[in-house]
Amino acid sequence: MPNVPPTDGPDTTFASVFRQALRRRRLSLERIRDHLQAHDITVSLATLSYWQSGRSQPEKPQSLRAVDALEPLLGLPTGTLSSLLGPRRPRGWAPPHDPAAIRGVYGENSDVEQVLGEAFPHFNADLRRLVVQEAVNVNEHRFIDETRVTTVVRAVRSGVRHLTVIHSLDSPKAETIDLTVPYGPAPAIRFLPEVDCVAADIPLGRRLAVNETAVVEYTLRSRADGLSRQHDRRVTTPLRAYLLHVRFHPRALPSSCWHYYRRQLDGEPQRRHRATLDDFHTTHLLPAKCTPGVYGIEWTWPD
Repeated sequence: MPNVPPTDGPDTTFASVFRQALRRRRLSLERIRDHLQAHDITVSLATLSYWQSGRSQPEKPQSLRAVDALEPLLGLPTGTLSSLLGPRRPRGWAPPHDPAAIRGVYGENSDVEQVLGEAFPHFNADLRRLVVQEAVNVNEHRFIDETRVTTVVRAVRSGVRHLTVIHSLDSPKAETIDLTVPYGPAPAIRFLPEVDCVAADIPLGRRLAVNETAVVEYTLRSRADGLSRQHDRRVTTPLRAYLLHVRFHPRALPSSCWHYYRRQLDGEPQRRHRATLDDFHTTHLLPAKCTPGVYGIEWTWPD
């Protein structure tokens, strides 16, 4: 068949052949979706986009039916796409560690990267965060004095023993920072004054095998003075869930609050909307889908 892309080269993948066929036939993803719906197969535009980018591949029975239905429309011989799918990803599969994705969130040559040097793109390469929950307390002096974090992680390599955490602080001083864990001695902290950050290696309790999970809990306290105006989380791999819960002291209530999302640390907000406080002087952020980027809550103080 003329103009059919090769399917036996070393760089040939399901995504590359699917993408080339779309371009050759000048078909939009909307047309593909409508064609599948006409065959009683429902596949979202987001899923089709993931297929052509290589972010995911068809695996479920309905998705495999979609592949069979697409080949005639794309002008491909029967079995061309399905032969490129390979084995199904095992339970607990995680995408490979991608230093470019980390820089995509922090930005090129960020302050944190300058401080950590060659270690920056590789910290926590052997773990994937699944769930993160943060409880932030703003005291009567309008300062974040306590952050409690619970994180569920999965090992992608055997033998990993700790999770490295990095937190940005407002007006930090090394002698005013305290990090504690509920079990065992407090881990040593590394104060990074160049970027107003603190780093620590939180023990997992034991060495994890591949695909094992662990719950990591710690509390970060700071006694420094200064005004806090926001708290955010840099997410470098997709999370199943992220919850940020901020509580304000009754004598230090903000005049307004916003929830926001940025694709990059120094980028403009892609989403930003006003948030209200409840009767307990708290607000929380719970994204429906937590893809890489920066999630946070910011607020302004009355004059």
